[in-house]
Amino acid sequence: MPTTPRAPAPPIPVFLARVPAYDAPWLADEAARLLELCGALPAPGARVLVKPNLVSQKNAGLSTTHPAVVRAVCACLADCGARITVADSPAFGTARGVARASGLARALDGLPVRLASLGRPHRLALSFGAHVGVSRDALEAERIISVPRLKAHDQMRLTAGVKNLFGCVVGGRKAFAHCRFGDRGNRFEAMLVEVAAALPPVVTLLDGVVAMSGHGPTGGDACPLGLLAASRDPHALDAAVYAMLGVEPDDAAVWREARARGLPGAFAENIAFPLLGPADFDLSAFVVPPRLDPVTFDPFRLIKGRIKSFCHRLPPGLRPGRRDRRGPAD
Repeated sequence: MPTTPRAPAPPIPVFLARVPAYDAPWLADEAARLLELCGALPAPGARVLVKPNLVSQKNAGLSTTHPAVVRAVCACLADCGARITVADSPAFGTARGVARASGLARALDGLPVRLASLGRPHRLALSFGAHVGVSRDALEAERIISVPRLKAHDQMRLTAGVKNLFGCVVGGRKAFAHCRFGDRGNRFEAMLVEVAAALPPVVTLLDGVVAMSGHGPTGGDACPLGLLAASRDPHALDAAVYAMLGVEPDDAAVWREARARGLPGAFAENIAFPLLGPADFDLSAFVVPPRLDPVTFDPFRLIKGRIKSFCHRLPPGLRPGRRDRRGPAD
């Protein structure tokens, strides 16, 4: 008896919008439209985690997601009656400290949101026999709206949707993950993909209005691109934007790992652009790192980073006067 051919899977939409500046009067409307198109508008009372990139107080105005984009997302969710937590787990310090340095805390004034650091680690088993501590605050959310900033990355080449979810790994456990899994075959990127897969439904809204070009994730240069991008599949969003930047899959470890696992969003033939398309944007000014640094941290840097993180948590009057000017790696 002949079998019925399997219907092809529907394409995964990646929505692109043009916003030339953060003070554009239609930024909030565009962010709300992209979230609605992604099916991200929650029911009243839903617990929603908004996960911006709050990597560090170093160069906070550029290394973090812009406050105007995060505010636009939170305002849209508040209109739906969601219970909103804005949280991240910075490499150094607290989410509140980085939010104050970046202007995000001030931007969220007047909105019914809670600003917090992700905590309560849960031991997530990884496919290669190790574990990593993922925040229960993230795992127990009903929905996550990931709001990364598009940045060059001196270890991963680029950071966008999937890499932003690494922030759901609690505190210093991220640095330990670099030490344990970095430069050991594909373990580090496998961990990133598996952390993303363990989380509740994620919709990503990428801040590419002004990206960080050259040498990120904290020390790069401002690169205006005028881009907002959104998708309910972080791998599809990353694949679409990386291709727009002229990057090949083998040159981006997380994209390469997603393709090796056969994840549909990692393949261009499975992606659709219902609004604007890649040809509608000129991203040629963005500088992709030509060479990458090792992913692994040396033990001295790890110990120094933990001391620095501890000092960030002390009251200002008790903090040492001298500070390490080198930024974190995530």
